[in-house]
Amino acid sequence: MKKIVLLLTLLCSFSMVSTVYADVLPEFDNNDPVVTIRKGEKATYYEYRINGKLKEIKVKPAIGKTYYLVPTDDGEFQRSEDSNLMLPKWILFSW
Repeated sequence: MKKIVLLLTLLCSFSMVSTVYADVLPEFDNNDPVVTIRKGEKATYYEYRINGKLKEIKVKPAIGKTYYLVPTDDGEFQRSEDSNLMLPKWILFSW
């Protein structure tokens, strides 16, 4: 008898749980930065684009310190030690 009551209680509790569905998916703004990650043999490259325009490339070599390549007005890239972009940078995991 106790098993039947417990089973009925569990079934009733599951039937009361409501499911939530998203009717409309969130739309993304074209001004949001787009990050493309490319892995090479000697480094990983992170391309940051805003409105389709390349703003910065983060180069993370397999050996050595991370640096940034920033495009200049004459079409060349200038090496920088720090990022010039103001992007959200959250740390999700750290150990």
